[in-house]
Amino acid sequence: MDNKKILVTGGSGLVGSELIKQLLDEGNNVTAIYNNTPLSFHSSSLTSIKCDILDTVSLEDAMEGVTHLYHCAGIVSFGPKQKKQLFAINIEGTANVVNAALNAGVKKMIHVSSVSALGRIREGETVTEEMNWTEENSNSLYGKSKYLGEIEVWRGIGEGLNAVIVNPSLIMGAGDWNKGSSEIFKSAYEEFPWFTEGVSGFVDVRDVARVMILLMNSEITNERFIVSAENVSFKSVFTEMANCFGKKPPHRLVTPTIAGLVWRWEAIKSKMTGKDPLLTKETVRTAQAKVYFDNSKLKNSLKEFQFYPLKETIHHTCLTLERINLPI
Repeated sequence: MDNKKILVTGGSGLVGSELIKQLLDEGNNVTAIYNNTPLSFHSSSLTSIKCDILDTVSLEDAMEGVTHLYHCAGIVSFGPKQKKQLFAINIEGTANVVNAALNAGVKKMIHVSSVSALGRIREGETVTEEMNWTEENSNSLYGKSKYLGEIEVWRGIGEGLNAVIVNPSLIMGAGDWNKGSSEIFKSAYEEFPWFTEGVSGFVDVRDVARVMILLMNSEITNERFIVSAENVSFKSVFTEMANCFGKKPPHRLVTPTIAGLVWRWEAIKSKMTGKDPLLTKETVRTAQAKVYFDNSKLKNSLKEFQFYPLKETIHHTCLTLERINLPI
């Protein structure tokens, strides 16, 4: 389309960065906005703009003329001290993006949510797109913020916006392994000895970006999709990471009693140091839960799409992280 104008929010994040790379590889011109961290790469086909999605005036300016919108901006945090910022960005910020999209006449929007918005703590029950966050089946403020952010997208749909919501599981990709989901790779590299018997879904960031592009270019609208490649135990994932790095795999089981002591001690340390705890009651419970995600809706809708095998994802991410994070 000659008049196609693409905007990506959260352009410097893990998903946003990969999405931009794929869009540029396909020959698109892309405008990306970021808040604090500038984009790590440059292209003659890429325009980057510093813009806080809580600043409605700047956001309206960035959205002018946009036809296709990918909303990747958001905060991932499980620390209680981050609640105010978490809710501001993931809920109020999403509401602002939706309003700006409606005012700009955006033709279609892809919104990045999370499986946490579906209510992931459901022992013995497979999580599908029909489920939602509730106080009974969820335990994280992050999940609540993503669920309420989705509500803003559905509100926009009710007001005439064409939109699709994607709910990725735990995203694996190479970034700064001192923060975000890449931290689990650093833990494996440093031979973190503990493991849980929990199970969760995992997905390659390259797959998340590819799915978003395919959904944008499809006739599909007003739907949500779980984006998860495989359901695997945390022990298996950490062991594969450790093996890839040539490190000792985890070998000490975290029992519920030990987990309870750890998160309480982390809470005490957090109050003393002012730093966010490494583990919280929420993250400990999540790591011990056995949660299975159903990706059949996505597979049936995008029949030619294939996920990367998880083992390949882990090895690709390990090799890339070693290159960008370790001294030569």
